[in-house]
Amino acid sequence: MLQPVKIIIADDHPLFRQALVNILTTHFDHVSLFEAETIAELDSTLALHSDADLLLLDLNIPKAHGFNTLVNIRNCHSQMGVVIISGQEDKITVSKSMTFGAAGFIPKSTSVDIMVEAIRTVLSGQQWAPAGCDNIEAIEADSMASKLVSLSPRQHSILMMFADGLLNKQIAYELGLSEATIKAHASAIFLKLGVHTRTQAVIAMNQLQLDQTRLAQ
Repeated sequence: MLQPVKIIIADDHPLFRQALVNILTTHFDHVSLFEAETIAELDSTLALHSDADLLLLDLNIPKAHGFNTLVNIRNCHSQMGVVIISGQEDKITVSKSMTFGAAGFIPKSTSVDIMVEAIRTVLSGQQWAPAGCDNIEAIEADSMASKLVSLSPRQHSILMMFADGLLNKQIAYELGLSEATIKAHASAIFLKLGVHTRTQAVIAMNQLQLDQTRLAQ
């Protein structure tokens, strides 16, 4: 019996998620779909369906912290294809997405036929980029971005919790770890990033944020 293709849709706009569900169920046979509206829901869905074939990820889902969620997912689920679906479609955002591990990038303005073609292409093991962006050179990740990519999945999760303002005690509770373990992870994070404080680490992490000025254009 043919195994269904598992696809996770992570987007905080219900109407757009429903549109994607309609497109996928109409154009793909044997597909199982799972939805996530927040990063917490996405984490839970990934834990339950770590064997998913594809993740359709909106970079602006709340608390995604720009490219940080993409980097973390690629570290934790290297076998899973990740396609960025975004309202931003400038070449820099596309190039950075591909540099940080996305298998494809689909602007939300894309027609249904092209969107289906893009998803089929990625599911076949190839990469996809929008017309005009398929031959752009990958942007060289700067020194700090390279350091951020080197963090372990656990360290990256803790760094994002730092950015959300959680205290060590709160992070320990959320992750089911001791406060001493969180402090040890923090020290390792600071060492890898070449910083000395939480604030400096969060500033470094912000280098992987999206350029929000493009959203207003």
